[in-house]
Amino acid sequence: MLTGPLLKLFRFLALPVVAGLAVGLSVLWWYEHGPGARDADAPVIATAPRADSYADAVARAAPAVVNVYTTQIVTRGGEQLSDDPLFNRFMERPRRERALASLGSGVLVSSEGYVLTSYHVIRDADEILVALRDGRDAPARVVGTDPETDLALLQIALEDLPQIELNGPQPVSVGDVVLAIGNPLGVGQTVSMGIVSATGRTHLGIATFENFIQTDAAINRGNSGGALINTRGHLIGINTAILSSDGNWQGIGFATPASIASEVMSDLIEHGRVIRGYLGVTVQDINPTLAETFGMDDVVGGVVTEVVSGSPAQDAGLQAGDVLIGIDGNTMKDGYEAMNRIAGTEPGTKLTLNVRRNTQELELDVTIGTRPPANE
Repeated sequence: MLTGPLLKLFRFLALPVVAGLAVGLSVLWWYEHGPGARDADAPVIATAPRADSYADAVARAAPAVVNVYTTQIVTRGGEQLSDDPLFNRFMERPRRERALASLGSGVLVSSEGYVLTSYHVIRDADEILVALRDGRDAPARVVGTDPETDLALLQIALEDLPQIELNGPQPVSVGDVVLAIGNPLGVGQTVSMGIVSATGRTHLGIATFENFIQTDAAINRGNSGGALINTRGHLIGINTAILSSDGNWQGIGFATPASIASEVMSDLIEHGRVIRGYLGVTVQDINPTLAETFGMDDVVGGVVTEVVSGSPAQDAGLQAGDVLIGIDGNTMKDGYEAMNRIAGTEPGTKLTLNVRRNTQELELDVTIGTRPPANE
């Protein structure tokens, strides 16, 4: 039994402890049973930890993003000042050469020195220099180009090269956080952050075959050909172009998906060009007015406006004025989708074209040919 000073100490400590327990129990009861209390049957939603840094992703990817410097030699010949050849012989202005330099970005995708970039970055270049983030640089040779997707493949001869990991089978979804890495406006390697604003963007007039990732991560001049990565540091796209009313960044950028870039790269290494299927037609998208003209209930497919002589389309009996509605029974939403489907078909493959001619629906069997190389 406590007596004397110990009893006084116990009484002094007990009162705060009891008061604290009472307050705690009151708060717990209010949380569980008071106004605004959570329904006991409601599911508990786990909140993901908020990322406050993407430094690890940048550290994995950035060493493989390179600067691409191109030089074009412009030769100016002498100008004739007179109809007299003898006069021109002595008065001809001297020939001059000057180098036009431009800057872009690229991505090392192989330890063998393969660099993916945008075709427009190296178009018409006489000399190409690739500079790495570690300070090394090397001249590059052009393995192949694909103007129809605005992609090009270069190769450099250096050892111990970094390389970026492609995204693989993971889908790219609207709302994903992405990072754009490149050399905008020549200021040096820079990282900008945004999200995937849209996928499958077409009809932009940037390339023949379009299936772009749209992002609001800043892409300025010099970023073209650089990397668009996810938060794991994997390559999901090659930065290609922006949509702008005045040429300046306005929050709408486009990147070619890494899956397409990988397929293009494989063909360029193996064949020196991309092998695509070929039908031999020019197709115009159906609009509501045309659909009504052709007596169609749905606005689908595309109108054939031209059939190339000697093409697989002509051999199959396709005619100008036909409406290409589907392929192998699968409806094509527009002519662009139909041409992309044909281009992605291996040459020699047999397909059935679902066609509307006047008011009659036809099925035409065709053997897909090989698309001729694009004019560069």
